[in-house]
Amino acid sequence: MKPITKPLPLIGLLLAMPALGAEEESKTVELSEVVVSADYRPKTAQKTAVSLTEIDKDTIEARGAQHLEEVLNLAPNVSFASGASRGQFFQIRGMGEDSQYSSPINPSVGLIIDGIDFSRIGGAATLFDIDSVEILRGPQGTKFGNNGLAGTINLRTKEPTKDFKMHFESAAGNYDTQNVGFAVGGAITDDTLLGRLAIYNHQSDGYVKNVYLGRDDTQDQNELTLRGKLKWIATENLTVDLTYLHLNIHNGYDAFTLDNSGKTRSNQPGSDNQETNALALKANWQASDAVILQSQANYLHSDVLYSYDADWTAVSPDYFERFNRKRENYSFDVRALSDKAGRIFGGTTDWTVGLFHYNQKENFQINSNYYTNPNSGGHYETNNTALYGQLDTYLSEKLTLTNGLRLEHFKATLSDATGYDDAFNLVNIDNTSVADNLFGGKIGLNYQANEDHLLYTTLSRGFKAGGVNNDGRLNSEQRNIKQEYNVSIETGIKSSWLNKTLITTLSVFYTERNDAQIKASKALSNGTFLDYINNASNATHQGLEASFDWFATDKLRILGSLGLLDAKFRNHVANGVSFDGRQVANAPRYTFNLGSEFYANDDLTLRANVEGKDDFYFSDSHNAKSDAYALVNASLDYKYDKHWKVRGWVRNLFDKEYATRGFYFPNNPANNYSVDEKYIQYGQPRVAGITVSYDY
Repeated sequence: MKPITKPLPLIGLLLAMPALGAEEESKTVELSEVVVSADYRPKTAQKTAVSLTEIDKDTIEARGAQHLEEVLNLAPNVSFASGASRGQFFQIRGMGEDSQYSSPINPSVGLIIDGIDFSRIGGAATLFDIDSVEILRGPQGTKFGNNGLAGTINLRTKEPTKDFKMHFESAAGNYDTQNVGFAVGGAITDDTLLGRLAIYNHQSDGYVKNVYLGRDDTQDQNELTLRGKLKWIATENLTVDLTYLHLNIHNGYDAFTLDNSGKTRSNQPGSDNQETNALALKANWQASDAVILQSQANYLHSDVLYSYDADWTAVSPDYFERFNRKRENYSFDVRALSDKAGRIFGGTTDWTVGLFHYNQKENFQINSNYYTNPNSGGHYETNNTALYGQLDTYLSEKLTLTNGLRLEHFKATLSDATGYDDAFNLVNIDNTSVADNLFGGKIGLNYQANEDHLLYTTLSRGFKAGGVNNDGRLNSEQRNIKQEYNVSIETGIKSSWLNKTLITTLSVFYTERNDAQIKASKALSNGTFLDYINNASNATHQGLEASFDWFATDKLRILGSLGLLDAKFRNHVANGVSFDGRQVANAPRYTFNLGSEFYANDDLTLRANVEGKDDFYFSDSHNAKSDAYALVNASLDYKYDKHWKVRGWVRNLFDKEYATRGFYFPNNPANNYSVDEKYIQYGQPRVAGITVSYDY
């Protein structure tokens, strides 16, 4: 714990000073209940039997957060990896991918935005007009299926309202940061058609200095987000929602150096671009007093470009790699849910039954001048079809038994693909298909002791489909990836205390992970290695997650969370080296967050927090590690009348250097490319700014 001690005196001061300045307790402030969508029926967070963290819009705005990576450290046992302009790869409880290059991958952590699947394109997780971020930990096999092995991150945008509402904001900060956004919504026709439109542009030079080119914008950020929503209240019993999302992201990528100085020397900076259009059509119909019918159809089209200077310098030979992907998703989900009159087994049991289908097509092209013929690529298509159901049986007024099951058929096909042989000649790759029958679900027992205390225990099974490695240098056995599954038991308690001014959560879990899909390497004839996805033996993941939210007085709020994680391989060997008993990648042994909010008066609010994590391994194929770190963030809000707000914010107040991605391989010409060395991508330095907003 030594690395986190420096910020603690400051946080102690920030926690103590508001208490010294506060008046005697004049009134009791209740914490509001948060409704989440973790289950099929909306519930408050405190009555949802799963370990979850909800990050609301006030928290997002207070730290000037533009992207999901800038708030994830608030959640215990949650991490992210960069290797791009943003932290786009997410891990929960030590499970999750850390990169994607040529091979198609299946995600362990799903990313859902307004019901649309954005898994594997995490750059889409911009945060303007987001109402809440829900992070569900543990297998979510019943509801989210193939994308819920480790958990799911669910972003919900703000809903249209009957009342006219408008929000405008503009921000400026260091690194030439400039943001401007506008959102407007209200009734369009007679309170039956409601709408909301939001548009936001974020620009920054980024945080990298390229000393070879004499530029400070080679990892710049230029992100445009456009969101539109229509809600049609067709009848008292039927509501139809249409959601549209457009993303135009053109970011630079120039992160790594041979000396880990943070000052790059590349002559060909890369790009991290995404152009996405997505639509969702959702209907909710109260068919009768007994049955509710819900459906959602989604469409997504995304062009993704990822490129980088492969040698990080201007020396000869000068290498550059570029990956293009065109991705198209179609999905529909239709389900029936019981209402009170439709309960079965003598009126004791709510039921849910549904059908889901998902089709994804991806054309990919790889351009690399490592090879005589630099172009390769192919077509990858997946189909998922699932039947699912859940029964919630009320054994008594306080005790509920939950049974959920999902049966899913998965098929993946790699076609029209080209790659390279061991001599780096371009070859055709035979069409390859894999098909899996998958299942997951849960059995849970929930005990609502009283209004303030929920105890639960859940036995769940998560799954992730197999797939195909697309490199021609792999043999047929190495080309196919087997499905992965886990079995997890979790026990928790959620409570409110002191007249609902203190909310606490505590959960402990144990997970057996089987046939884990992780990175492996194959030695090539020229002495280099080829990375691909392989199935390790097994791993165990166990730990604890706790949080509290306390209005100590009507002026002082204190919040905190803690995650403890022990995630180790069993019988895993990579490159002839045993990893048996080693901690898995991106699984710090502890994560924590401690913060306070001081409401000096109705117009002035001071916030501060410290968040951090233990050291962790960058990869499951080598032993390079990140150091432990802690970051301090703060903000000050001032409201002028009921419309205007000025906010000053700073992230990483003490300008701490910390790693978000790392490699261990020979890439240094000074050592004749023969010595494995650790290379680091650094996270954001101190970033500060001022935001002015107007609400009506």
